[in-house]
Amino acid sequence: MQPTSPPAPFSCNYTPNLPELLRQLNCTIALSTFQAGKVIFLSAKNDDELTQLPRNFAKPMGIALHGDKMAIACLDEVLVLVNSPQLAASYPKKPATYDALFMPRASFYTGQIDIHDLDYGLDNQLFAVNTSFSCVIKVDDNYSFTPVWKPKFITKLVSEDRCHLNGMALLNGKPKYVTAFSESDAPQGWREVVTTGGILIDVEHGETIARNLPMPHSPRIFNGELFLLLSATGELVRLDVNTGKYDVVTQLNGFVRGLCKHGDYLFIGLSKLRKSSSTFAKLNFAEKATTAGVSVVHLPTGALVGEVRYQTSVDEIYDVQVLPNCQRPGILNTEKPEYKLGLSTPEATYWAAPMKE
Repeated sequence: MQPTSPPAPFSCNYTPNLPELLRQLNCTIALSTFQAGKVIFLSAKNDDELTQLPRNFAKPMGIALHGDKMAIACLDEVLVLVNSPQLAASYPKKPATYDALFMPRASFYTGQIDIHDLDYGLDNQLFAVNTSFSCVIKVDDNYSFTPVWKPKFITKLVSEDRCHLNGMALLNGKPKYVTAFSESDAPQGWREVVTTGGILIDVEHGETIARNLPMPHSPRIFNGELFLLLSATGELVRLDVNTGKYDVVTQLNGFVRGLCKHGDYLFIGLSKLRKSSSTFAKLNFAEKATTAGVSVVHLPTGALVGEVRYQTSVDEIYDVQVLPNCQRPGILNTEKPEYKLGLSTPEATYWAAPMKE
């Protein structure tokens, strides 16, 4: 018997209907995996096949979209990229391949503040969850970060990750709800109640409106209702902000984190549980959460309608976004000099020739 070759890097399985669904929705899935150090685009090659484009970024976490802009929270910076379909069409390495090309255009050097969720708000402002300092911040070029809100129980801003503030939902362009793992004001105090002490806070009023949540992540407002992921139970839930009670839309076999909506469909990230973690080993679905990927749920019915599951390389996903009107987008990072050659002006685009020494 011939020995079987190990799967190639980033090998994945997917439900047969997923490529056709992405083509019908005219979109591409974008996900961040801080564990693998990649942002990955998953697109339909045709009605039967997916194609993916992994790009290196240093510990990518939250992804924010606004028009043609994409911002990625990385290890110690927030990188802003802008889509140029014109540069995509004439991309020298792969001409006439991509229908979009996200090019690095600016970077905010924040330092290592462990940004989690990231989103664009009013007037193109970038808001982020600064997990290290337990606060919501504005990202701009004035400071490393500008605090705009912190929970009432946090007595001072200090790099101690006191409550593991992680998720953020905006309403009318301003931060409205945040999730955290506890109401601790002690250095990493959330670890004592990590699987049971989660909370949801109304930023505008400063009130905690739900408690005892099992590792909440990714609060999002869809159609005027608040949804979030309970990572320790693998549940997508709809939460009543008036009562703090929630109902389960669907349950998935994985550590759920990363949530977005496109049409009637929700795209949910799943992470593989770390066997070495004493915390994760206690979760009741630990034996089933053996792969990472993305699940697609039909929101009106709560039905699971598609999945991608990684066989290699990807174990943990942080964020999931959908790129609308992009069937085969490309993206460049700043590792190789080619990103400097794609030039844009308000009137034209150019691919410059490499400089000769």
